[in-house]
Amino acid sequence: MSYPVRLPFAFLAAWALLLPAAPARAAPEARVHELAQQEKPALLDTLRDLVNIESGSKDAEGLARIAALIGERLTSLGGKVAIIEPADIYRMDDTPEKPGAMVHAEFKGTGTRKIMLIAHMDTVYLRGMLKDQPFRIDGERAYGLAIADDKHGVALILHTVAMLQKLKFTDYGTLTVLINGDEEISSPASRSTITRMAAEHDAVFSYEGGGENGRLLLATSGIGAAYLTVTGKASHAGAAPDKGVNALYELSHQILQLSDLSRRDQGLTLNWTVAQAGTNRNVIPAQATAQGDARALKMSDFTELEATLQQRVKTQRIPDAKVQLRFEMRRPPLEATAASRLLAAHGATIYTELGLPLKVLDTASGGGTDAAFAALKTKAAVIEGFGLSGYGAHSNDAEYVKLESIVPRLYLSARMIMDISQDKVK
Repeated sequence: MSYPVRLPFAFLAAWALLLPAAPARAAPEARVHELAQQEKPALLDTLRDLVNIESGSKDAEGLARIAALIGERLTSLGGKVAIIEPADIYRMDDTPEKPGAMVHAEFKGTGTRKIMLIAHMDTVYLRGMLKDQPFRIDGERAYGLAIADDKHGVALILHTVAMLQKLKFTDYGTLTVLINGDEEISSPASRSTITRMAAEHDAVFSYEGGGENGRLLLATSGIGAAYLTVTGKASHAGAAPDKGVNALYELSHQILQLSDLSRRDQGLTLNWTVAQAGTNRNVIPAQATAQGDARALKMSDFTELEATLQQRVKTQRIPDAKVQLRFEMRRPPLEATAASRLLAAHGATIYTELGLPLKVLDTASGGGTDAAFAALKTKAAVIEGFGLSGYGAHSNDAEYVKLESIVPRLYLSARMIMDISQDKVK
């Protein structure tokens, strides 16, 4: 049997002095953290006000009401506010005649850095659904219609600006806020404005949700849509089928020859998901249509896919049929860049001041973000996911945000703006 060696206490103490000390975690900026805590109740009041206005993407009255409220709040904070009515509209299959407007605000500072904050005020819900999902607080969760997508994002922006005002912080050059009213229908009227404005800024933060446990996103897949329309000629299916031009046959041929375009190892997919043809069992169908869902990690993949689709549909099984293909780029992919990685890493460091981890995802997962439009023509860092932690977006009864994430996200948002303005991001 062996016995443990017992070393003198003095020796152990001396040895401990020679060991490298663990790096000390920086303390949070006291005044910023204090204000984030003080701002929490007011933010919840704002969330209640926003949730209580139904603002579906095609609800013109509701969108006008919520835009007016947001505009009033930004004006009271000292911003130069304008309501931008839709003009340059990219029309898609589900684009309304007049999409929602944008609320634009500018805050001028004494520095040089330009920072842009974006969120959206429209929702997927129809008028009348608020009664089934009113604002309420239950424990550490706040529930409400569209609270997680994206009314919390609007509230966070408003109260981040309020914190900066209370801190009398004006070291930025321009702080721009842009809240759009058509995100849920792929931003047909706001995409060009988002792209143009983002190109003039040094950093863009998008306030979609931060996931269930809090994270930042640097990449998402893009979303495209393909629409096939085949026009044939109707005829009696029993007495004179040869006198017709069967649009269903030609559509079937087209779907089969367009079914092998996915390159999953590269993140490119095309899946045909909806098809319709014919009117009666005994009539040769004169019309047939199909829709396909496309996803890509790079803009060049969408461009190549559309060119391939247009080329292949020229090969027809029935020459007399008329085949048309239309491709929509509903959302471009958001691609991680060196600039976005550097800035997100700085955000993770800020989170450690609160003793919290902050996961940064720089590979695409899912799709559908206005941050991708912001990144199209800028070299600036574009980061998605500055919003609260939550769950249940697009749910009719369980959408919520976590109250515990309010203070950390307010702190992160304010600190990121302050550090960029003061050139502290290295």
